Amino acid sequence: MASSSSAGNAAQTPRKSLGLVANAMKRKDSFIQLFAMTGIFLLSIRSLGQKYQIHDLQEDTIALKEEQKNLTDRMKNIKRSLLHEASLDSSGLFASRLRLLFGEDH
Repeated sequence: MASSSSAGNAAQTPRKSLGLVANAMKRKDSFIQLFAMTGIFLLSIRSLGQKYQIHDLQEDTIALKEEQKNLTDRMKNIKRSLLHEASLDSSGLFASRLRLLFGEDH
């Protein structure tokens, strides 16, 4: 009879599952650790994304500086060739006009 009374008690008090909030309150240290680790993980992912973005921006900066240098050299070559061509003019008006446009005092 003892075995039937213990079986009857188990059937009368079924194990209730705790709700999420109750479970969180019961194991709040574990949940705090979970949220902290999740936050750290998300910040790490964000930081990694920013690292790659900075790397890409640095590459863009280098490419733009190189392009600026090439354009500056090209402008100097064009200016030099125009002044040379203007110096071949016997009247000198074209050369003086170019010097005025380029802001030179020659």
